[in-house]
Amino acid sequence: MSTYLLLGPVLFQDFELPERISWGGKQRLTVHRLPGGTRVIDALGRDDKEITWSGVFSGSGGSDRARLIDLLRAGGSVLSLTWEAFFYSVVIAGFDADYSRSNWIPYRITCTVLRDEAEALLTAAVSLAADALSDLTAAAGLDSGVDLSAPLAALASPGATTLGSAAYGTAVGAVSGASTQIDGSMTTQEGLVNANTPDTAEGLTQATSSAGTLAALAGARGYVQRAAANLQNAST
Repeated sequence: MSTYLLLGPVLFQDFELPERISWGGKQRLTVHRLPGGTRVIDALGRDDKEITWSGVFSGSGGSDRARLIDLLRAGGSVLSLTWEAFFYSVVIAGFDADYSRSNWIPYRITCTVLRDEAEALLTAAVSLAADALSDLTAAAGLDSGVDLSAPLAALASPGATTLGSAAYGTAVGAVSGASTQIDGSMTTQEGLVNANTPDTAEGLTQATSSAGTLAALAGARGYVQRAAANLQNAST
C-alpha cells in the first residue's frame, strides 16, 4: 500500500495507513431490449462507488486524530483525498471507530466522491495520444514510401504517453526516426526533381513522379511532426 494518504488536513501515518483502498464504480446504463434479442445501450456516465479503507489510530495522539476525522465527518465539507496518482474531491459519508484504548483505535472510513480531479489530466493525455496515432495513420496513407509501422506500433503500446517509461522512450525514438527518414527521402526526391528535365516524355514522367512523391513526403512530414508534438504534450 502507498506510504502517502492525505484526507483534508489529515496525513495518515503508521498503522493509520490502510493495507488497501477500495475504489472504482460503475457506468450508468440504460438498456433497450428490442425484438429478436437486439440491444441498444445508452451510456449515461460514470457512477463512482464510495471509497473506503480501514486502519488503526495509534500512539499518544491516536484519540485526538480520530476525533479530528469525526469532526470532519460531522462538518460535511468537501475535502481533498489523495494517494499515489489518485486525487478526488470527497465528502466523508461514514466514520466508524472502535475505542479499545486511547492509543489503539481501529477505524473505517467511507467517502462519497464529488469529482475525480485527476480525470481531466488523464483524459487530456489519452486524447493527445489518440491524436498522435491519428496523425501517423494519416501519414501512412499518403503513399510516401516511408514505412511508419514501427512508430504506429510503438504509440499503441501501453504506457507510450507516460513520461519516463520504457514505452514512452520507444515511442519518442520511433517517431523521431520516422521524421529523420522522411527528411532524408525529401532530400533525395528534391535532387531527382532538379535532375530530371521534362524535355522528353520519359523525363516529364520521372519529374512528375518525383514531384508527386515529394508532395506526399511533405504531407507525411507535417503529420509526423504534429504527432511528435502531441506525444510530447501527452507526457506533461
